[in-house]
Amino acid sequence: MNFFKYLKDQWLLVFAWIGFIFLTAFVMWLTPGFQMSWRNVGYSALIEGVFFTVILIYHYYYKRRWWQKLRSGEEESSIQNYLTGARTYEEQLQQDFINQIIREHQIHMQKIVAAQEEQKDYIDSWVHEIKVPLAASRLLLHAVEFDISDEKFMQLENELGKIDGYVEQVLYVARLDNFSKDYLIEETKLKSIIQPIMRSNANYFIQKNLRYQVVGDDQNVLTDGKWIGFIFQQLLSNAIKYTPENGEILILLDKSAKGVTLTVKDDGIGIPKEDLRRIFDKGFTGQNGRFSEMHATGLGLYLAQNLARQLGVKLSAESTVGVGTAMTLFFPYVSYYQEQR
Repeated sequence: MNFFKYLKDQWLLVFAWIGFIFLTAFVMWLTPGFQMSWRNVGYSALIEGVFFTVILIYHYYYKRRWWQKLRSGEEESSIQNYLTGARTYEEQLQQDFINQIIREHQIHMQKIVAAQEEQKDYIDSWVHEIKVPLAASRLLLHAVEFDISDEKFMQLENELGKIDGYVEQVLYVARLDNFSKDYLIEETKLKSIIQPIMRSNANYFIQKNLRYQVVGDDQNVLTDGKWIGFIFQQLLSNAIKYTPENGEILILLDKSAKGVTLTVKDDGIGIPKEDLRRIFDKGFTGQNGRFSEMHATGLGLYLAQNLARQLGVKLSAESTVGVGTAMTLFFPYVSYYQEQR
């Protein structure tokens, strides 16, 4: 707080001092035998003003140390540290009140963190438990494969695949905050990530009669293959979902002086220009999600963007309505990796 703001807060005291000056002049005027002189009143007001100013300046510097304690800096959070150093009863009351708020906040935050940890543990356990009946359902489905029509078999296979995808999505959402504990950066070939995911989506390509092509030489990148695989699955799922029958999906691999790019390009319905800047927002489905027959949660691209950012990979999108969409993962070179090459 600067001195002018301090004076603004002391308006009542300043008003009392002005009133005291007028009261002094009034007493002089009423005193019998006293020769009233405005010069004497002016001298008296000047002396009192100097004395009053000195007191205000002293009080300002005395309180400034306390105000600096109350001010929270950008580098540290005041809600994490208890307040100390009160010298007056007023400061002690403020200190006790603030420290009580900090204690209640910390207790409340500990409860929230504990509840979140329990929820994450439950989600992890649930995801792993649900995979057992999912695997059993697949086995049962293949056991009755020849007892049902190919169309129904493929539909059931696709629905089980969707359930498995949503389960994986829940798992990755739960792990997003603890990402640093569950990743391994190593040299990885992109095709070793792409090909298993393409095979796992074969039914969708067959059902919609989609063609796909991997264009470009295999590229080595430093990343976590599991997390990049999840990101690629989200991009591919969207490409399959919004590409009409008999369409084509291209997987483009390229290398430049700055890094490696992996692009999933489709000739689907495209994304409206007004929606393109928000597709990575959590829960945003846009016009395509609201008005198309395809179900959208608005989580896939949100997760993909967050995971890519934490891996140091840039995810970007280009799209034209009626022409198609291209989702690009850019893997920049790191210095020591570039030196080895």
